[in-house]
Amino acid sequence: MLPCLQALVDNVYGNDSLIFIEERVMGYVHGGRLVAQALKRHGTTHLFTLCGGHIQAIYDGCLDEGIRVVDVRHEQTAGHAADGWARVTGKPGVCAVTAGPGVTDVVTAIANAQRAQIPLVCIGGAGPKQLCDMGSLQDMDHLSLMRSITKWSVQVPETRRIGEYIDSAFRVAQANTPGPVFLEMPLDLLMNGSDDAELPATAPLEEPPRPAGDVRAIAKAAELLRNAKRPVFVVGSQVRWSPVRERLAATLERFGAPVFLNGMARGALPDAHPLRFSRSRKFALAQADVVFVLGTPFDFRVDYGRSPTWNADGKIVQIDLDGAELGRNRKVDVAIQGDSGNVLEQLARELGTTLSFAEWTDMVRADETKRRAKMQAEIDSNDSPPNPLRVCAELGKRLGPKDIVIGDGGDFVATAAYVLKLEWPQLWMDPGPLGTLGVGPGYAMAAKLARPDANVVLVYGDGSFGLHAMEFEAMARQNIPVIALIGNDAGWTQIRRGQVELYGEERAVATGLDYTRYEKVVEACGGRGFWVEKIEQLGPALDEAFACGKPACVNVKIAKSDFRKGAISV
Repeated sequence: MLPCLQALVDNVYGNDSLIFIEERVMGYVHGGRLVAQALKRHGTTHLFTLCGGHIQAIYDGCLDEGIRVVDVRHEQTAGHAADGWARVTGKPGVCAVTAGPGVTDVVTAIANAQRAQIPLVCIGGAGPKQLCDMGSLQDMDHLSLMRSITKWSVQVPETRRIGEYIDSAFRVAQANTPGPVFLEMPLDLLMNGSDDAELPATAPLEEPPRPAGDVRAIAKAAELLRNAKRPVFVVGSQVRWSPVRERLAATLERFGAPVFLNGMARGALPDAHPLRFSRSRKFALAQADVVFVLGTPFDFRVDYGRSPTWNADGKIVQIDLDGAELGRNRKVDVAIQGDSGNVLEQLARELGTTLSFAEWTDMVRADETKRRAKMQAEIDSNDSPPNPLRVCAELGKRLGPKDIVIGDGGDFVATAAYVLKLEWPQLWMDPGPLGTLGVGPGYAMAAKLARPDANVVLVYGDGSFGLHAMEFEAMARQNIPVIALIGNDAGWTQIRRGQVELYGEERAVATGLDYTRYEKVVEACGGRGFWVEKIEQLGPALDEAFACGKPACVNVKIAKSDFRKGAISV
């Protein structure tokens, strides 16, 4: 055994270890470097991880192959970072976690990616195969644990097949409906060697295939749109993976109907576009006679497609990458399995002309204007402590054309989603339908590394900040400057509001917090912190945070607001 590998094994399993690693001196490439070589072939430039003895060989390989190893303070953050990398770049992110509790810690992040349909590759360490089920350090059944929350959960069987399995992992993660993949790599597999010449017969695909829709269904959908009086388009996050996403705005203009953008589709149309709406969705859906639903499931965010939120007599055209999603929770009139962008372009070609629904669009615009007017007084408010709508509006004034906003919280994040006016290549990222708090630091680290010329702003609730606050140490130490904006209302307000209504103030337990000085945590970790409780402090604090070049936290004591009460989820 090579001395360096023997030392690593002894460090993990003790000096009396009986683990035998195959030695090949001539042309020797250990399994960790084979991992890095395979990742590099897929364009991977960053690996997100928390250290563990089982996976250290992968770090060694990454150093040889020029892949940056980015370390975090909790494995959940590593998983969220891989997720965030995919959202920003369009390519699967990669994380590596050690065996046992390393894998269990990343479960929440993988489950969040699975529900949000995000492609990533998670590599999990494991004890040596020859000690399986003998009680070795951190030995457990990872594969069964991960199977229900991944597209593929598998152990790589031998060292020489590492590249082949990584090729498969990237292919599976991106195919059809995107999602996470888990690869278990035992310690001895990573330590053993393989000759340079033993490369896999497989190779990365240039682009994952993105299917178009059935032409018969496209014709039916076009006919429904031609005969419609009050059509609506609801476009969701799946458009992020479309090869024609940059043409989305021009295609939607061909239909002349109101458009609502959800999730990562936000920004596909600029805020001022005459067909783009956000506040009037409930009004529009209740009256629409035809709704095109693209890459958006009929889940809680759209009231499961039910009346009275939706017009009971309206027709539904549903487009989704997942054929099993079509018709779930409600009857649809035309079901199309395919890529959102490709299907929209097919629909435009089938129509052959540009449509206009000016009278209907004006009706929706009138409702939108009325709803926005109700917000304006709070946006313009000079009261102290600052109103949350005003805080988000001040942030919006400082966003540049490439900046990224990440939502990690409840009420305050929902407020930001309504107020901020984003346009691609600006990007909005939030947990998605699993509603996982704590995504923020991982998303933010990945976003800043993937797009270093962008400001990355993490919009926080004061509750969610506490989940992974120590990641600001990792950011400061590794020079990853992101900006955190905390809307601090001293509570888990999205939950507390309903709790008080049901049980009364005196029985509202576990939802109250203090106006804690969270910015001092960031300062202690090597960043900059700003405390804001008066409106005149807000602008200067944001300006300095944007300019400081370090991880920064603007902790704003905000006024209580009823803005979100009873509002439909977006």
